[in-house]
Amino acid sequence: MKNAPDADFLIFDLGNVIIDIDYQRAIQLIKQEISTDFHHKVDGFYLTDFHKDYEVGRMDSDRFRQEVRAYFQQDWSDGKVDELWNNLLLKIPSERLELISKLRENFQVGVLSNTNSIHIQAVNSILKNEHGLENFDPIFDWVFFSHEMGLSKPSLEIYEKMLVDLGTSGDRVIFFDDLPANVEGAKAVGIQAVHVTGPEVIFDYFKNV
Repeated sequence: MKNAPDADFLIFDLGNVIIDIDYQRAIQLIKQEISTDFHHKVDGFYLTDFHKDYEVGRMDSDRFRQEVRAYFQQDWSDGKVDELWNNLLLKIPSERLELISKLRENFQVGVLSNTNSIHIQAVNSILKNEHGLENFDPIFDWVFFSHEMGLSKPSLEIYEKMLVDLGTSGDRVIFFDDLPANVEGAKAVGIQAVHVTGPEVIFDYFKNV
């Protein structure tokens, strides 16, 4: 392979690497549903303990929805909570999946994402509607989700657990993530990590492969 990266595993974050996301879109839509007196709560939502607990699987979806309703003091239905919560999820461009498919001919490919059950159900719906796929299993060799692992990025433990499951060392892995803290966490355990600052980064990285 011409100019092949020196690695055996290519691991990708989901948000803004594989799937387009827009946190501000979700924040603005939630603000439209509540009094301005509670707008400051929206800005702090992702920092709440219950959000962090949900992301690492310490809380189920029903309890999470209850916490959301209590936090915003709303009587939203489960469906409404999910709708607002999933509004940050946009499209999964087909060219990204095509790139993964090409790379899979020569590398093992995987996902490592901070996520949760509600988001993954919505992501699977996008995969089904846009690409005819039930989930990521036909595309990736490895799927690591924070809520299933009980760990989240950028803790060193999640990267170490991933390496154990992969049966390899950090120098044989290249990891792509859009958040600097997650990139630094991966580097701290010896993983080759690439900061994805825009939609062309992964294509530019592999353009000569």
